[in-house]
Amino acid sequence: MENRMFCYQCQETAGCKGCTMSGVCGKTPDAAAMQDLLVYVTKGLSAVTSQLRRENSGEGGDTGKISPAVNHLITTNLFMTITNANFDKEAITAKIRETLEVKETLLSQVSDTAVLPEAALWKGSEDQFETKAKTVGVLATEDEDIRSLRELITYGLKGLAAYTKHANALLADNPETDAFIQHALAATLDDSLSADDLVSLAMETGKYGVDGMALLDRANTSAYGNPEITRVKLGVGNRPGILVSGHDLRDLEMLLEQTQGTGVDVYTHSEMLPAHYYPAFKKYTNFIGNYGNAWWKQKEEFESFNGPVLMTTNCIVPPRDSYKDRLYTTGAAGYPGCRHIPGGPGEKKDFSVLIEHAKHCAPPTELEQGEITGGFAHAQVLALADQIVEAVKSGAIRRFIVMAGCDGRAKSRNYYTDFAKALPKDTVILTAGCAKYKYNKLDLGDINGIPRVLDAGQCNDSYSLAVIALKLKEVFGLDDINELPISYNIAWYEQKAVIVLLALLYLGVKNIHLGPTLPAFLSPNVADILVKTFGIAGIGTVEDDLKVLL
Repeated sequence: MENRMFCYQCQETAGCKGCTMSGVCGKTPDAAAMQDLLVYVTKGLSAVTSQLRRENSGEGGDTGKISPAVNHLITTNLFMTITNANFDKEAITAKIRETLEVKETLLSQVSDTAVLPEAALWKGSEDQFETKAKTVGVLATEDEDIRSLRELITYGLKGLAAYTKHANALLADNPETDAFIQHALAATLDDSLSADDLVSLAMETGKYGVDGMALLDRANTSAYGNPEITRVKLGVGNRPGILVSGHDLRDLEMLLEQTQGTGVDVYTHSEMLPAHYYPAFKKYTNFIGNYGNAWWKQKEEFESFNGPVLMTTNCIVPPRDSYKDRLYTTGAAGYPGCRHIPGGPGEKKDFSVLIEHAKHCAPPTELEQGEITGGFAHAQVLALADQIVEAVKSGAIRRFIVMAGCDGRAKSRNYYTDFAKALPKDTVILTAGCAKYKYNKLDLGDINGIPRVLDAGQCNDSYSLAVIALKLKEVFGLDDINELPISYNIAWYEQKAVIVLLALLYLGVKNIHLGPTLPAFLSPNVADILVKTFGIAGIGTVEDDLKVLL
């Protein structure tokens, strides 16, 4: 039977091989086709911008001739194709049209078009989109290993684009990172590159992944202060509320500003939980607490919240009809039939429609009570460095286990809860991302006042965990980061986890356990390279993995 689509970029892809009829995520074949075409034309635009940089390298340097607006268009396009971010075929098609228009304008400035790939020259009309999309998807690359490496790079770039887009929202840019994203995208069209060339490019992607996360970290902390140890309320108030999910802190800030004095409260969900750790958000008295758990439980939790829900990024689960009219999207996120709040970097978004909607809704139905503690990003942990080092030297802390990454629906992910429960009481979990919801409410206690679960924040705050490791390496006078008493047992789901993995590999971290399955987009030969070079391994039983990781 002919494939209606092909996508294998996330961990839940069908049979750990690829979604061919419809996406496990809920993506339809027609939306998947437009996503494939959007990636293709974005690569074509990137080939044009990269060529212009080469031709103009003597006039202002490699990054001097491409406008921030073009850079932002490319990162937004990539973000729209991340798993669970945008299901809206019409919105994706509009981006294809915009990208082709921008590309044609820039193409007219290129002196030597003969060196450009077909994607840079294609300018099909909209009635050709569907036919073209069938020829440019993942399987268009026939060689399995080249395809695997191209997709590894592309998915890493999608994750990197997501992080740089969040920084752009706070008016922070790094033209060198944008230039690399475009150079690497264009390189995935280059049939002259060997597997070895692409492995090197994947590692370079990891290097820029570190730079991109550092850019976002500086943008967030400059705007909102360094995260600090915070106890976050899990209960609810008695006023109507708006629930904010996703990752974009600037969206949350604008919503909080606009809800002041309206009688409407604001709650975080899933990856937005770490917003409570930033000092700047604590001044808002209507910023109540966190509601619910990881993204995949949203159907039940959005139902019971009763008020409007704002999705600032992924991860959207196709909504039930019973609350679809309460689901709003913004930024790169989108879902057909849900209202979208427009606005780009530097623009003030108007959330009045959500606020007015909330006023006519019942208060949230309480799911749980109590508090949860977080805020252990690098500045906070380094402030505790003496206490931590003493605990390690005295033997009170035997080992740190990095359990960052993503949560998901698969029952196999209960492994991470069981693993956390089984860890000896002289171990500490370092976490970031929504993977923490598998164990952050277990009450695992503390070691000499140091909580046994140290939550650094969102998935991009995995950067904090790298900074902490490098600082401990320095404090202990070690030559190799792998000599630290730190093990890595990471859960992955989508493409932001891919850039985090590549960043860790670039930093020299070895022997990472990755689960609950290894990525379907890794061919046997590419997986073998990662195993032999970096010691990448899958997960086994809790008992067996404890023996290895401890």
